[in-house]
Amino acid sequence: MRHLRTFLYSVVAGLCIGLGGAVFLSVENKIIGSALFTIALFVICTFGFNLYTGKVCYVFDNRPAYVLDVVIIWLGNLVGCWGTSMLYGMTRIAGISEKAAALCQVKFDDSLLSIFILGIFCNLCIYIGVEGFKKNPHEVGKYLSLFFGVMVFILCGFEHCIANMFYISIAGMWSGEAFVFLIVNTLGNAVGGWIVPLLRKLPEEK
Repeated sequence: MRHLRTFLYSVVAGLCIGLGGAVFLSVENKIIGSALFTIALFVICTFGFNLYTGKVCYVFDNRPAYVLDVVIIWLGNLVGCWGTSMLYGMTRIAGISEKAAALCQVKFDDSLLSIFILGIFCNLCIYIGVEGFKKNPHEVGKYLSLFFGVMVFILCGFEHCIANMFYISIAGMWSGEAFVFLIVNTLGNAVGGWIVPLLRKLPEEK
């Protein structure tokens, strides 16, 4: 039952990323789009849904079985993103798929090393946003952490594997190449999410 709950909360998180992705693809101004994309992380953090890029940051703070939770979360996010894109495809906003396709082509034309590195930097931003939301004692600061984390990774062109699940799905560009791209992106996000937590575990100098 616990794994089912984890999966369902992950599917809903994928839907939230689909909301953010849709508004990002729907506006012309990239700064406004990146700000509005924050609705995804805002809802996920506020309601406690499961997003891979946030949860993977805490692998070393949990029991070994947590790794299975992270895998389930990744799969649930994928289902949520794919399902949301399918629903959009049956509506008048289906035209956002053209912009998504152009965006995906840029990503697929990049090298895997570049995708991996951009994935690392993306999850540095996500960790800043999620940890700031959890630990910042000031209400305004909690939400500014989310805005800064999301806006910076989008405006810099860093690679977020769950957002890319949505873009690939809405563009209808799933393939072997897309899957390899996504795995490399996923690994980069994991490494990026572990850097600060591991540094914080180093013993302090006496």
